[in-house]
Amino acid sequence: MDEKLVDKFEKIINYKFNNKEILEKSLTHSSYSNEDRSYNKVNNERLEFLGDAVLGVAVSRYIFDQFPKYPEGDLTKLRSQVVCEDTLSLVAADLDLGKYLLLGKGEEASGGRERKSILADAVEAVIAAIYLDGGYKEAEKFVLENLTKYIKLAVKGKIVTDFKSYLQEYYQGKSQSCKIGYIVTKEEGPDHEKMFHVNVVVNKKIVGKGSGKSKKIAEQNAAKNALYAEGQLNG
Repeated sequence: MDEKLVDKFEKIINYKFNNKEILEKSLTHSSYSNEDRSYNKVNNERLEFLGDAVLGVAVSRYIFDQFPKYPEGDLTKLRSQVVCEDTLSLVAADLDLGKYLLLGKGEEASGGRERKSILADAVEAVIAAIYLDGGYKEAEKFVLENLTKYIKLAVKGKIVTDFKSYLQEYYQGKSQSCKIGYIVTKEEGPDHEKMFHVNVVVNKKIVGKGSGKSKKIAEQNAAKNALYAEGQLNG
């Protein structure tokens, strides 16, 4: 893995690895290791297993301490809303994690960098890598830095994984005549690293702007920013 990419990713996740190999392993999808014999089928699947456990403990302890009046059933429900594929894929998007994954050519071509399951699994693998490299406290720090805002949203009943649908429901609740549209305002960069910029428009008024590696991601980000502007999300 390119050294500059490693340094950039370490800055994004706010953790510097002593063992760079374990970081690379956490970002290696099985499709890549299956195509490259030199990897000897080394990938992040075992790390996902460990990371899931560390993640569960970190979130469980946090909500146990923060919500002392919650009974066991409410704690379980809250944890399940946060420790799930949808939420972890949002964390991955926050970190731009898809950009750093090592994927096989087939997986790359089929949109693997944006696939929720792959992104969520990679987040768990990174958690495990931090745990093995720096210990539980460092792993817990990473988890809370990146998931606390989603825990707070879940408590308020506002955890959202499909911002476009949420925005549609919000405006239709205000007026059935609202017309929502998404307009690509600019495309830039080479084909393999294209960036799309999108405005979300309600009744001809721009209510949010977003960008992403695909039109789909850019539209979701535009909708998310519109929801923040309307006070429907809290960061």
